[in-house]
Amino acid sequence: MGLGLVRIALECEKRPSEKIKILEEPIWTLYCNGKKSGYGVKRDPTDEDLMVMQTLHPISMGAGVIPAEATENPDGELTYMRAHFERVVNSRDSETYYMMNPDGNSGPELSIFFVRVG
Repeated sequence: MGLGLVRIALECEKRPSEKIKILEEPIWTLYCNGKKSGYGVKRDPTDEDLMVMQTLHPISMGAGVIPAEATENPDGELTYMRAHFERVVNSRDSETYYMMNPDGNSGPELSIFFVRVG
């Protein structure tokens, strides 16, 4: 990724009355490298999301740009990154995905943490 390790943490409130899987949580607080950066909301994919995934289907690994006219994106071009992630389930309230470097010599450059707190 060029600029070193990036850590994304998505936190949600623990609700003892509800027994849902951690990735099914609807609302998240987003932190990037320890700084609060906003919020995330679980949603179903749009037709445009599905079209982008179909476009990226033959790509196994890499990063690039899809031109605006190819995605019908009113906001302009779309930057993507496709990689292998290693999944680690720490508990029912914590799950982590590590983007593995293809050269295998260094650790992950991107880590995404999902955690329930409270």
